[in-house]
Amino acid sequence: MVYAIVKASGRQEKVAVGDVLVLDRLKGQPGETIELPAVLLVDGDKVTSSPKELAKVKVTAEIVGNDRGPKINILTYKNKTGQRHHQGHRADLTRVKVTGIN
Repeated sequence: MVYAIVKASGRQEKVAVGDVLVLDRLKGQPGETIELPAVLLVDGDKVTSSPKELAKVKVTAEIVGNDRGPKINILTYKNKTGQRHHQGHRADLTRVKVTGIN
């Protein structure tokens, strides 16, 4: 089994060919191909972590679509003063599908 650990949106994700990831919003339109930098590569029993060898590894992914995350409600309240503040937030997300690990 071949899989890789890639750096994407400030986090590290374990990916294999065919996996679908949800990342922070990336520039690009659905259908475009992007390349993710590999941090570690596992090919059966062989583990590659050398920066020189990882520079040759290419993990490609295709942008499937742009989504928005669930709504997060933020409520600030101070007792006895009647002070309340309500704020909402929805993260912009991009869904990508890993197409190849070379």
